Amino acid sequence: MAAHLDATLRNDVTELGRLTALIEDFGRAHHFSSKAVFTLTLCLDEVVTNIISHGYDDGAEHAIRLQFDLADGALTIIVEDDGKPFDPLTHAAPDLDAPLEDREIGGLGVHFLKTSMDRLAYERAGDLNRLTMELRVEG
Repeated sequence: MAAHLDATLRNDVTELGRLTALIEDFGRAHHFSSKAVFTLTLCLDEVVTNIISHGYDDGAEHAIRLQFDLADGALTIIVEDDGKPFDPLTHAAPDLDAPLEDREIGGLGVHFLKTSMDRLAYERAGDLNRLTMELRVEG
């Protein structure tokens, strides 16, 4: 069954609850496993939190656009924002074997994103960051 959803969030942390509700509602409507909903929630929360926290320094309101497309058991999500250029795919994986006190702060969320999604792609299109994520949600 094919399905589509477009949503726009503001660059405000209060929107994270709405993001979680969107994912849960879409997952429930299309019979995603609880594991798929958890993975999507964690990954999208990380992506949107990073955009809100690090993408803007002008204090203005900005739109973060989400597009969900479900087809043939795979969910493709495109996240677009007009924040500072940021390609999460270029960041090195954290050293998970290093002692905690020797590890750099940050990077675990991006690492989880990279290891959880079946496909990731990033492009800078004009003044937009565009992150495309794909996850198999069926069989």
